[in-house]
Amino acid sequence: MRKRFILFIIMLTLLIPTSTYAQTTYIVKPGDSMWKIAMKHQVGLSEIIRANPHIKNPALIYPNQKLTIPDISEKNFETQVVKFVNHERAKRGLKPLEHNWELSRVARHKSMDMRDRRYFSHTSPTYGSPFTMIQNYGIRYSAAGENIAMGQSTPQAVVQSWMNRSGHRANILSANFTEIGVGYAKGGTGGHYWTQLFIRK
Repeated sequence: MRKRFILFIIMLTLLIPTSTYAQTTYIVKPGDSMWKIAMKHQVGLSEIIRANPHIKNPALIYPNQKLTIPDISEKNFETQVVKFVNHERAKRGLKPLEHNWELSRVARHKSMDMRDRRYFSHTSPTYGSPFTMIQNYGIRYSAAGENIAMGQSTPQAVVQSWMNRSGHRANILSANFTEIGVGYAKGGTGGHYWTQLFIRK
């Protein structure tokens, strides 16, 4: 069972785009596991494993070990997008969408994938459709939608761009969705890549 877990994590790590993050140090406490630490810091398990190559077996960590926790700088922009979206919803009497950090992680990987593989499409050559991608990351939903954008340099600009397009605006203002994830990636030929994922559980 443990070998299967390690193999699964290695395979998942290979699929996830790489990026350079700032880092903080965490001291392992009794009862900790890599999974618990990932949930506590709202960072993907594979990202923590990648940041700690000195841990040979991710299923075995011990109190007082030092772990590197990646600080994801994109989170600031992503959180701002969620605030702008909920502001637009509030103006129309709609309930705010809950920010789902795990869904934001999926969206961030989609944006990074578009940047790194130089495409702009709802269908990823790496992950497939957004619906398949969400499922493969272990997130359950009964309804889902995706908005993507390229080139806008600020959260306000990208939300305004989406609001100016009927299909994107429909996703943002849908009463059918209850949660949102936002992913941002800087660089590449497009300069700035954005992904919004919406779900209802």
